[in-house]
Parts: sequence; C-alpha cells; structure tokens
Amino acid sequence: MEIWKVLLLFLSASFGGLSVFLFRGDNHKMLKLVLSFSGAYLFGITVLHLIPDAYHGNDNYVGVFILIGFLFQIVLELFSDGIEHGHMHKHQHDLMVFPVGIMVSLCLHAFLEGMPLAQGNQDQLVYGIALHHIPAAFALGTVLLTNKQGRNKTVFFILLFAVMAPAGYFFSNTLSTGNIGNLQHYFNRIMGMVIGIFLHISTTILFESSADHKFNLRKMGAVLLGVAIALAGSSLTD
Repeated sequence: MEIWKVLLLFLSASFGGLSVFLFRGDNHKMLKLVLSFSGAYLFGITVLHLIPDAYHGNDNYVGVFILIGFLFQIVLELFSDGIEHGHMHKHQHDLMVFPVGIMVSLCLHAFLEGMPLAQGNQDQLVYGIALHHIPAAFALGTVLLTNKQGRNKTVFFILLFAVMAPAGYFFSNTLSTGNIGNLQHYFNRIMGMVIGIFLHISTTILFESSADHKFNLRKMGAVLLGVAIALAGSSLTD
C-alpha cells in the first residue's frame, strides 16, 4: 500500500473543495481551464492506459462493465447535477435543505474510482482521479455554501468526499491481501466500470466546459496539454 497515493487523493480533493472559501463569485475562468485540462487528461489516460489494461486478459465481459459504468454515471448525475465534471448549478429552491442526493452520489462515485488503485501500477489513474476531483470538490463546496450549510458543515462534507477515493483504495487493498476475496478475479470488471465513468465524465467536460460547446485558443491549449501529458506518461510507463 503506497501512502503517497492516499495523500494525493485526499489533498487534491481537500484543496479543491476548501479553495471555495478563497474564490467566490460566478466568474471562474481558471476553473474552466482546469476542467478542460483534466477532462483531456482523463480521456487520454482512459484511451492510452486504462482500456488496454482492462482488456489484457480473457474476461469477455469487460465491455459490458464499461457500458454499465457509463450508464451508472448517467444515473448518478440524476442526483448530483453533474458536479463530478465541475458543474455548479444554482439551487434556487429549498436553499436550507442539505443536498443529500449530491453528497451520496459523489461519495459513491469517488469510492468506485479508488477501488482499482490497489492493483498493479496505477500511477496514471491516481493522477487522473486527483485532477478531476479538484473541480468536483470545488463545485461541491459551492453547492453546499449556496444551500446555506455554513462553514463548518461545508468543511466537514468536503473532507468526507476527500476520504472516499482513499477509502475505496483501502477497501480494495483489503480484499486483495486478506481472506475476504481475490482482487484479481474481478479487477478488470471494476476497471471497466471506472473506464465507463471516466469516458462519460471526460467527454462531458470537453464539450460542456465552455458556452455553446465552442473551443477557444485557451481551452484548446489546455486540452492539448492534458493529452500531451497523458501521452508522455503512457510512453514512460510502457
């Protein structure tokens, strides 16, 4: 078990969520660039690294689980309002009500993403999850503050979200090293679900992180940088 993975996942989500107290207002141009970069990086590592790894073996059901992951992400977004890819929708009604659906779906989403990290060399996946959790946590913090949850409650639930990916990692690691089960038996299927989730999130980010789905030079630069880093990382690990 590598502690740096746990720390990176926790700190990235914590930083993204807690930074909501520093950057207030509706104009988040830098956040949109981070979204474009993270979406391109996620898509890059999914195509270059995760999909080939998942199909390395004799499991004929990997494709089925990719579809399940893709559809499962759509279901999650019925409750999360798309916060996984940085959307910060205004809730004009029931502002004092805690967004239970958003919190539960985000935590489940992060927990599933952390599970494949316990098997093999998944450094690229760690970086991808850490990157996309920054804007997701920021959006979560924004929604919590918009719903009048208060500073202490907002901090608590941001930190709760931040521990979910490490919790998935620890849970999966326990399965693979203990007597509960063998991670090797179902690893490719879990990875298939994560691939489906990432395909949905990354493509949504790329096409919805700017008005009218248009690409300007800054967004194109962020996208190309994300793909280039994913390509360079894949080349180094091959």
